[in-house]
Amino acid sequence: MNISRIQTIVDKEWAEVFKNKLVLFTVGFLPLILTLLPLGILYFTSRTTPSGGDLADLPPSFKAVCGDIEPAECLQVYLLNQFLLLFMMMPLIIPVSIAAYSIVGEKTTRSLEPLLATPISTLELLTAKGLAAAIPAIVASWGGFAIFLVGVPLVGGSLTVLRQVLAPTWLLAVLVIGPLMAVMAVIFAIMVSSRVSDPRVAEQTSAVIIVPLLAVLFAQLAGVIVLNVSFMLIAILVLAAVDVALVYLGARLFQREVILTRWK
Repeated sequence: MNISRIQTIVDKEWAEVFKNKLVLFTVGFLPLILTLLPLGILYFTSRTTPSGGDLADLPPSFKAVCGDIEPAECLQVYLLNQFLLLFMMMPLIIPVSIAAYSIVGEKTTRSLEPLLATPISTLELLTAKGLAAAIPAIVASWGGFAIFLVGVPLVGGSLTVLRQVLAPTWLLAVLVIGPLMAVMAVIFAIMVSSRVSDPRVAEQTSAVIIVPLLAVLFAQLAGVIVLNVSFMLIAILVLAAVDVALVYLGARLFQREVILTRWK
């Protein structure tokens, strides 16, 4: 695998996609908004929740997680855990618009034919386009989480709350599951992009990848599941297997000659 070829494609992708204002908003402002939202919730709850508090309104499945935490702090941890999925959702949302445009967008601008005519291999091409979409998503997600960590004590979060955010559950979700989900979203979007002929259709279809995470969100809100270390470890194994399967399937579906002849 030629690293210089991959780097050239990545630089080319970034030079093109970041001219799009929608992409700039998705990569820059969306993570900031999704980071400030839980900080705002924490700010208001820290000033409106009585120190004694009551856990009666919390789901029974979550009360066991609190342990010896004060009721008021447990409520803050519970509310913040509802936003944990936002940090897991960033790597899914951010790269879709970039990856979905990667193949079909070049076809519409007639820059795909010269690219496929170069000596670059299919694996190098898919790797470069995948990295070009996944890296901004991962960096933006980790940057948003860093801002969140700095902001928790500034908006009134206690040391106990900060420790909960730095617990293995959060770290596994942000640092491990996030990149795995970014890879999944990117591969799926590139697969869709290589099979359709309209950039808008590619982006809208690729957004379907968010549905499973929304199902987890609603299940958490209903108290059906609790996001803990066991759940995260199982999710990591499942996502790793899905990523490997999608990489294999994506390489099989991406046929350079068929793409060029079918779209002429």
